[in-house]
Amino acid sequence: MQAEERWKFEQITMPHFDAAYNLARWLTSDAHAAEDVVQEAYLRAARYFSSFRGGDGRKWLLGVVRRASLDWLAKRKSQPAVVLGDDVHEAVDVSSDPVIEAERKFDQQRVREAIAELPQQYREVVVLRELEGMSYQEIAAVIEAPIGTVMSRLARGRECLQVRLRPPANG
Repeated sequence: MQAEERWKFEQITMPHFDAAYNLARWLTSDAHAAEDVVQEAYLRAARYFSSFRGGDGRKWLLGVVRRASLDWLAKRKSQPAVVLGDDVHEAVDVSSDPVIEAERKFDQQRVREAIAELPQQYREVVVLRELEGMSYQEIAAVIEAPIGTVMSRLARGRECLQVRLRPPANG
């Protein structure tokens, strides 16, 4: 890759590095694997950068990350899911009340566990929509599926989350 093309590649892809890692982390359920997947995805993206036709670099890169993640998962089909730790994408809270802090951490852990338990096809659309803020059209491009598929997977994923996050019945 020549210097000018490399500069263009970096300008288009590097702003989306965190989103790439976030998607890989959610899809692989493994921090170290996510690092490897993102590295592989960036290598693939650089190798095939000539196929990038402009437009939304984030959408294009996340499509490459998704494919690299799915390739990694296919190689390790029997690997059990890993529950994400507290340090994953956690915003700093300045609350000084230890009870509020404990409740917040408990709620975040429940949500992380519920997302991690979703089937991969639902988890990826939930992560792209709710955590990455992508539109239905952008998600459709990333997962290479019709918008209707995105909408139905998102609806089912949200339903699964609601069931998993519903407070236990007292009884």
